[in-house]
Amino acid sequence: MGAPRNTAAPAARLDAGLVERMVAIRRDLHRHPELSGAEERTSGAVADRLGALGLASRRLGETGLIADIPAADGTTDGPKVALRADMDALPISEETGLPFASRNPGVMHACGHDGHTSILLGAAEALLAAPAPAPVRLLFQPAEEIARGARALIKDGALDGVAFVFGVHLDVSVDTGRLLVTEGPVNAALDNFQIRLVGQGAHAARPHHGVDAVVAGSALVMALQTVVSRELDPADRAVVTVGSFHAGTAKNVIAEEAVLEGTLRSQSPDVRRQLRDGAERLARAVAETHRARAEVEIFPGPPALINRPAPTALARTAAERTVGAGQIGELAKANLGGEDFAEYLEHVDGCFIRVGAAHADRPNSPQHSSRFDFDEAALEVGARYFRHVAHVAGASLRS
Repeated sequence: MGAPRNTAAPAARLDAGLVERMVAIRRDLHRHPELSGAEERTSGAVADRLGALGLASRRLGETGLIADIPAADGTTDGPKVALRADMDALPISEETGLPFASRNPGVMHACGHDGHTSILLGAAEALLAAPAPAPVRLLFQPAEEIARGARALIKDGALDGVAFVFGVHLDVSVDTGRLLVTEGPVNAALDNFQIRLVGQGAHAARPHHGVDAVVAGSALVMALQTVVSRELDPADRAVVTVGSFHAGTAKNVIAEEAVLEGTLRSQSPDVRRQLRDGAERLARAVAETHRARAEVEIFPGPPALINRPAPTALARTAAERTVGAGQIGELAKANLGGEDFAEYLEHVDGCFIRVGAAHADRPNSPQHSSRFDFDEAALEVGARYFRHVAHVAGASLRS
């Protein structure tokens, strides 16, 4: 299904009053960040704003929300276009010095989800003023940072009746006013693992009486890297990271147990399978080599986020209407970070894009850092894109 023709585009820019409301909402959410699965105040604030717009919302996935906007002809039946925003924050102590900095110690919106939520609320208001050809479903998703929110909403019926789903992510590595629309892989599949190595404790002066879990674990950390460097095609992008290694209780004791935790990142089903199989095989082999025993658990996360051609064409048309063809780019290389928007794409067509949000007048700190902030001018661009993509995709459904 290609991009529709002869679809009337809404007005070029959003009303200044709407933009002010979006900024105010973003700053309120930023002051009151909530961790994944605990977005009670956030969900309440979103519900209140939707209610003020005359939209009824319903809770899904504990703290998630959905609401439907009728089509231009007033109907809510038929296939819908869904727009998604994530709402959760991170366990980070904020150091931005912003006047609206987090008031919740140790919790911070360090990934722009406060902005995503504000963007979707702004788009809702804009779509009520200029309805799309097909009904629009708003998805306010919790728990993206722990990769559980999308699955919970899908399980509770968030995609029922949905034909397309679109999402955005603010990106401070991209100039404000630019949009990155990329066909193909955008984010990686994410699997976490825990490997428990069990040896035999002993006195540090008599290692021959024990089975040293620290030595076995150290060997395993290095061996796991060979799954990528020696078992995968060098053209395949993948990462194995051991992020946590805990072992031992005292300096003069041979450690009986070591626990390694980490993550596997990949961008194709075949490579994902190779990483999982390789990590488990090496864990058991290295443990046996060192006379230890390995207990391996792999916790599957979201799949790779891959934008398919047809919905990406719709997204590109909407992006061009938002900022002009000269301001559209593509990711130079796919991101190996996980993104559970990919869960929606396992069920319906859709596209996930990046919205430039770099400050032009000061340094930009990366996402998930204690000094992260974005240019609030990007909120208007993101909401305008959502409005356009709802019109473009909606017209394709009604053509």
